[in-house]
This record gives sequence, structure tokens and C-alpha cells, in this order.
Amino acid sequence: MPLDLVINGKFLCAGVTAVHRVAVELIVAIDNILLDSQAGEYQGARVELMVPRNADASRLSLAVVRTRVVGALTGAAWEQFELPRHAGDRLILNLCNLGPVLKRRAMTLIHDAQVYMAPTSSSRRFQIWHKAIFALVGRRHLKILTVSEFSKSELTKFGIAPAERIEVVHNGIDHVLAISEEPKVLQRLNLLPNRYSLALASTKPHKNIPMLLAAFAKPLPSDQRLVLFGPAGKADFERFGVAVPPNVIFAGKVSDPELRSLMQAALCLLCPSLTEGFGLPPFEAMLLGTPAVVSKIPVFTELCGDAAVQADPLDPDCWVAAVTRFATDPAYRLHMAERGHAKASTFTWARAARRLLELSASASIQ
Repeated sequence: MPLDLVINGKFLCAGVTAVHRVAVELIVAIDNILLDSQAGEYQGARVELMVPRNADASRLSLAVVRTRVVGALTGAAWEQFELPRHAGDRLILNLCNLGPVLKRRAMTLIHDAQVYMAPTSSSRRFQIWHKAIFALVGRRHLKILTVSEFSKSELTKFGIAPAERIEVVHNGIDHVLAISEEPKVLQRLNLLPNRYSLALASTKPHKNIPMLLAAFAKPLPSDQRLVLFGPAGKADFERFGVAVPPNVIFAGKVSDPELRSLMQAALCLLCPSLTEGFGLPPFEAMLLGTPAVVSKIPVFTELCGDAAVQADPLDPDCWVAAVTRFATDPAYRLHMAERGHAKASTFTWARAARRLLELSASASIQ
């Protein structure tokens, strides 16, 4: 029986987030596989991206997957009522944590268990809604998908679904190779290659950036700086009583080409998170040839292994030591860059999409 699949496109109504970017990459990769397989294993497959009337479907250019606007409602009401009504008996694939709770023939990708593990990083309303939906889809949907074995173990621990109904689909990383470069961002920020480390600017507690700021207040090679990209600025950290040392530069929100250039020219990418479901930035940097220092937490031990330097997320001195070694030992930095590139190269969107299609084909006959 040919695959008959509906993809939930509600995410196209909202601004771009990391989870939404994953959904876009997966859908484009699915479309490419179907295009290449029109006379092969997925011949006759019917895959539709159903979206509400206020969706911005221009973010996707698809050849085989059909985009269809359905229903009069929008938002959560559309997802819970309109989407399952128009999908009928077809399998629904939800890629952004949430899905219609009354639908049994569905698979939902839950990226992490942060609402349980890092409750202070989101609003109370967000936590209540997501916990309620997770409990219902975990009980009713045919499969729950997630992005790492660590996330699978956490979803199991918190009672979302039993381990035998959770499947792991690793993210891809190779989208970063298709992004053009914008090296002028280095001039704008007065940066020189290999003279700075790069990290995300976030005040969410589980991202653990105050620990990095404490690290860069300690003695480092004299020209080393910390560049933070993203929405949070110096005043945001100071509002929480966090001291910001003078060798820290806030790049603000940057374009994808600017971020690629910042990653490629950085001494290293720093990811001190206390918990993650997968963690895209260190892998993006590694694929671009920049070594990463990541927290010594289960998800990075699983996914990075010895391809990245692992440091205690509670000890600033460990991060100082990692940055100092990269800055003073070029041969070691090159060695770790090569290891990181090799590891990151194994995570592709084509591989992830093929895994999704295999799981969808299996679930569609249940």
C-alpha cells in the first residue's frame, strides 16, 4: 500500500524557531526523497502538508509534497479540530512537539523534556499546555519520536510514553553548508579569526551563559574574547545580577550568513548548557571546521563522544583551560576540528528524512 501521509503545518504560522527550522529541513528532505523515488520504493506515495489559512507556506519550495490550506480556524483550535477532520483516516506527522490529541493515527516529534527538566526556562502557561498535550499524545499516538537516546530516556522517565513506543530520529546538520557567507560581520564587530570564542546569548537558566561570563572574567590569553550571538544583550544579563566582563561582545541577532561566518572564524564554539535534547550549534560549528567545547552532560556524551571537548558545566576553570589550549596549541585545535567535522558529517537531513519515511510507512499500516 503506498504511503499516505499528512504533515502538520501549523508551525508555518509562527516566527522561525530552532524547532521550526528542523521541521522545514525534514519536509524539504522528505520531498527530495520522494522526487528521487517516483519510480522506486515510494512510488505512488501521497504526502500533503496541511496548513491553516494564515500560514506562510512561502518558506518551503516543494516538488512532490503538496501544500493544502484547510479549515477556517487558526492556531491550536485548527490543530486540534480542523487538522484531524481534514486528515480523516490518514496518518498525521507532527514535527513541532504538539499535535491533535484526539487523533490516534499520528506520530509526534517531541524534541526534549525541557518543560520538566528546566521549568524556569519557560512560562507557567507554556509548561501547563505542553505537559497536558505531551501526556495525551504520548498515550494516544502510535509513535512518539525524539532526537536523541537521552531525550528518549527522559520522556520515558517523565511518563510521556513507554520506551517501546518512542523512536529516535537524529537531526541533520548539513543545512549549514547551503548557507552563504557574510564575512563583513567580522569587520562590523572588530573581530579577527581565531581570536574569539562563540556562544549563544540567552538568559534561559538551562543555557548556563552566566558560567561562561564568569570564565571569561578569569585570566585568558590576552587577545581572547567571547562573542555572544542572539537576542539577549548586556543589560539583560546585568538585570539578573550577572557581571559582564569587558572582553565580551554582544553581536545581537545575526543573519544565517553572518552566523556561518562567525562560526567559521571562531577559535571554538562553546555550549555550556545544563540540558539539551540535541543541541544544533556545536554540530553546525564542527561541520564548518570549528572545534566545540560542550558540557559534560549525557546528551553530548552520546552524540559528540570524543569529537568535542567536554567540560564541567559548573566549573568556569574547565572552560578557561579548554579555550586556552585551543588558543596556544594549533596542532591540537586542528586535530579536534578534524574529529568534529567527521562526527558532524554523519548527521544529515536525508538520513533523518529517510528514517521518518520508514517509520511513517510502518505506522500507516497499523
